[in-house]
Amino acid sequence: MREKLFSSIKPFLKTLFLLSLVLVMALGQPASALAARSGGRIGGGSFRMPSRTYAPPRSYAPPGGGGYYPGGGGFGFPFLFPFFGIGGGFGGLFTILIFIAIANFLVQSFRRATTSDSQIEGGYISNPKVSLTRLQVGLLASARELQTDLNRIAQKANTDSSEGLAQVLQETSLALLRHPEYWVYAGSAAQQTRLESAETQFNRMVLTERSKLAKETVSNVKGQKLGQADVPATLPPGEGEGSLVNSVNEAPGEYIVATLLVAAQGDLKLPEIRGTEEVRQALSLLGGVSSDRLLALEVLWEPQAAGDTLSTDELIAEYPDLKLI
Repeated sequence: MREKLFSSIKPFLKTLFLLSLVLVMALGQPASALAARSGGRIGGGSFRMPSRTYAPPRSYAPPGGGGYYPGGGGFGFPFLFPFFGIGGGFGGLFTILIFIAIANFLVQSFRRATTSDSQIEGGYISNPKVSLTRLQVGLLASARELQTDLNRIAQKANTDSSEGLAQVLQETSLALLRHPEYWVYAGSAAQQTRLESAETQFNRMVLTERSKLAKETVSNVKGQKLGQADVPATLPPGEGEGSLVNSVNEAPGEYIVATLLVAAQGDLKLPEIRGTEEVRQALSLLGGVSSDRLLALEVLWEPQAAGDTLSTDELIAEYPDLKLI
């Protein structure tokens, strides 16, 4: 009798189990959708020819006449010919050999200059070298002060001038330097190119990092602001230094990732990230880039809103180049 009763209710139990499983999956999916991470963005810049990029004038004499220094010899090398003399001294043959050697040196220098990607026009470099760098720092989610700092920078930054962008870079680097106790992951990358191709490569870098953000809830790019950053004047009660430390134990495995993309004229090499010391060096180097060298800047961070989280699995999946420091 008992076996007959169990066999009769077995299909009902199976159906009930399947319905429970469907309900759990249906309720869990909206929860994850509601937890879509927010992101912040600050940036701008221009890859036009910098006004202060110049090359020193060449010191050799132009073809067809007078020397570089006034009052020099007819061949333009007063430091040689007045001493040796063309018609006397060591003789015309020795003087001609010296002239051939100097001419050969100038020809070789000219060839090296013309084969380079950078041309000099009117004393200015028309296609200078550009460094494209990326620095990313993953912090514990308890570093909420960093989010507050970045929100404040996004709200007040002047992103349509090189001076304003240099200030954004300096303040962002400083905000990260102030929270070394929360650094967990970091990574850096750098490449060098020429000005004519730098904008294309930089835009690719920006698109790659922006695609990792579920949505950009706060943005200040080239003077255009979108969204409203939540910037409290002070931390809410109970969220002081002690509570930040306690929240590490309350919410383990949650992070904030800040990304700095910088295009600067000349050489800008970041150290290979192996620990916190290299992170400090990299932030100091980026924060010290002057406005006349800075061509473009992008600062991205996620999550932007205080209630959003970035789990360990999400961090590893989206930022595989980061190293544990």
